[in-house]
Order: sequence, then structure tokens, then C-alpha cells
Amino acid sequence: MLSPPAHPVVRNPAPLLEEALRTWGGRQDLWVFAYASLIWRPDFEVAEQHLARVHGWHRALAMWSRVNRGTPERPGLVFALLRGGMCRGMVLRVPRTQGEAVLHQLWAREMPSGVYQPQWLRCRFEAGHPEPVRALAFTLPHRSPSHTGVLSAAQYRAIFSDRVGGRFGHTLDYARQTLESLRALGIRDRALEKLLSHAAA
Repeated sequence: MLSPPAHPVVRNPAPLLEEALRTWGGRQDLWVFAYASLIWRPDFEVAEQHLARVHGWHRALAMWSRVNRGTPERPGLVFALLRGGMCRGMVLRVPRTQGEAVLHQLWAREMPSGVYQPQWLRCRFEAGHPEPVRALAFTLPHRSPSHTGVLSAAQYRAIFSDRVGGRFGHTLDYARQTLESLRALGIRDRALEKLLSHAAA
């Protein structure tokens, strides 16, 4: 899909939150896999964090955003986890007593339109913990109407130059901040570097 659908499908996020709460169960700490803005702005107390990776998924700036980084008329882009490859990021531990409140907080932030598909993924620590943990991550099916498909360099330039933005700002600022945060952690994302080169072109 090379342009956002005129009438995007919006899901009620409440049942997905209820499912996440049931799956987590409240009997242990909550783990969250951060691969973009949750790395540099989690907005909740993190008891500990570790470099980690998930296999079978990759980070991509490939989801239309009509709330957080754009508007319904002029959507921006946000990151999502798509099938295939491997993604390095941070795994964040939330104390059990705060888990329910944090899940509600995450839904208000990440799921205003119910676009992401929340999944519990197996995350392997890069050091320290020998055993992987199951962490909540926000993924996107390729078939989703909010998946951009393959965009051209010209399309990325147009989106990066659009300063309308959404409730959390503009796509370009968000993408740059994510790249800087990944670099600070020693994570290189060549695909993101290439995309941001279009902004400077």
C-alpha cells in the first residue's frame, strides 16, 4: 500500500487490553520490549532494563499514524515490529504491583486506534540473564490497512518535511530521536540511517 487508506479500519482497543491483562495475569513482574520511543521516553517507572533482541521480527518505520505523529488528513509514520529478521532493543521490567497501571498507560499511548497487534515475544538478553523472558511488544501485520508497504524516497521526503505532526510531534523528530537513542546503546540500524538520509537529500 503506497498511500494511507481514506477510511482506515479502527479497532476498539479495550478487548485487546483485557486480553493482555489476562495473559500477563498479575502474578509476576511485567516485561515490555522497547524498540523505538519506549527506549527514550517510557513514561513509566522502570525497575531495570537490559539490551535484548527478538528473532523473527524487525523494526520498521512503516505504520501510518493519524494520532501520535500525524492527523487523519495528513498521517505521519511510526515504528512497528514487522515479521522477519531480528530486532535489537531494550527489555524493560515493571514491578508486579505497577503492571496493571502501566498496561493501561501503554494502551492510552500506543493503542488510541487499536492499530498495533500486541504480542508476547520471547526476548533474549544480550548479557547478564541467561534465560529469555516473555515481553509485551507492539507488532503490525503486513496485511494491516495501516501498514505503508514500500514507500519511495520521494514519499519519505514529503512525510519528513511535513510539520503538521500529531499529539507527540513530527515523524522526522521521532525518527531522529530513535536513531540517536539506538546509537547511544550501541545498536546500529542501517535501514533507519538510510531512510533518514532522504530527509537530508
